[in-house]
Amino acid sequence: MKRCQWAQEPLMIEYHDKEWGIPIHDDLRLFEMLILEGAQAGLSWSTILKRRATYRTAFDGFNPRKIAKYTERDVKRLLADAGIIRNKLKVRSAINNAKRFLEVQKEFGSFDAYIWGFVDGIPIKNSFENHFQIPASTSLSDKISKDLKSRGFSFVGTTICYAFMQAVGIVNDHTVCCFRRHS
Repeated sequence: MKRCQWAQEPLMIEYHDKEWGIPIHDDLRLFEMLILEGAQAGLSWSTILKRRATYRTAFDGFNPRKIAKYTERDVKRLLADAGIIRNKLKVRSAINNAKRFLEVQKEFGSFDAYIWGFVDGIPIKNSFENHFQIPASTSLSDKISKDLKSRGFSFVGTTICYAFMQAVGIVNDHTVCCFRRHS
């Protein structure tokens, strides 16, 4: 079975085979991926995947309503948790983004309606021969990043936005030889 070239180790293979590029329309899952992609900034995705279960526990199952109410005590608790990326800016960003996420839900009815509105609900399917051809960002990720930032989100630069788009299936970047490209 042929896969995208980046899926080599067991955890990455499982993520590739079961999640990456599959359209997500559940707001809690979308929020989870937004937070995890922001946490990844400057790190490898495998580093984040290895800590994902701990993140779920530390961040109340990625419930934005709970996270939006976090206090300085929660920030200290999270910064003491060796199971997550203990970066003060990333921790504060997750709390801030929970608040902004709730605002978007209120305005659009769901974050799903907002984020998928950028592609009229239809995933973009690219045809790359290998992973070296896949861009780090696109004009669409630029547009989404700009809009998220205008709404007060943080750790949502264009590269993070493109990785998020790939993760939640807004864009399908499985290479042409990959078995997941057509599923």
